[in-house]
Amino acid sequence: MADDLRRGFDNILADAISLSDGVVSPVVLDSGEVATRYTLDAEKATEFFTGVKIPTSLTVKEQNLRGSDRSSNITGTLVDRVFDLNSKVMDLLKKIINFKSRILSDVLSCRMFTVNYPLLIEHILREARFYLQLVQRLQNRDDTDLMSEALEQEEFWNRIMAEHSLFIRGLLDPTEHDLIVLANNFGNEFAQLTEESIRAMDNTMLLSQVTNESLTATRELRDFKAQGTEGILACKVRSIIIPLLGDHTLREANHFLRLLESYRRI
Repeated sequence: MADDLRRGFDNILADAISLSDGVVSPVVLDSGEVATRYTLDAEKATEFFTGVKIPTSLTVKEQNLRGSDRSSNITGTLVDRVFDLNSKVMDLLKKIINFKSRILSDVLSCRMFTVNYPLLIEHILREARFYLQLVQRLQNRDDTDLMSEALEQEEFWNRIMAEHSLFIRGLLDPTEHDLIVLANNFGNEFAQLTEESIRAMDNTMLLSQVTNESLTATRELRDFKAQGTEGILACKVRSIIIPLLGDHTLREANHFLRLLESYRRI
């Protein structure tokens, strides 16, 4: 079931890449959220370790995407094709949400064993639900309140960064004491930032302060993740972190950084 869903999202990604070429913002392409300098090597290493076939050709296509800020490139035909793609995405997201919910339920009721933390399953389930919510808003063409969106995104992603830090802490070898302490400190810092983001929802005057603090912390965490991913690929970090997981968390940090930079201009 998991592999069927993965292949489904591979097909969706292939369509998204095709539609994005010559249209997607250069800021997005330059952010490191689509692919990093480690992504291709991380995919190849993960395929070797797991035996799971990973379509690395999609990453190569992502790396070769052309960006553009020209609104004239957004045609009516393209809008219709994106609408159709979003419909497919929502259908597939609902399936993977049900799948992850079932896995989590089975793990928590001792009907299934997995080497993944239950919190990690909750983490990816929360991401899938958030993704579905964002696509539904796009599909419905809902009006966007930038302040509300910034508050919502910062609370969500600060929590994601906190949990990333805790996962890294727990997957490092016990001998990696210094890295464990660093990861734990990041976890505590982002847990506090999550609470500050929640408080900012009731007092939007706090948003700029939280945004600046989140930006500084996320830059530091991004660098920590980049060094960790490089170390894992070079076999210099003792851990049970699969290489692609390291690169995945790095790309999400890069995504959050781009959002934070845009929110500073609100």
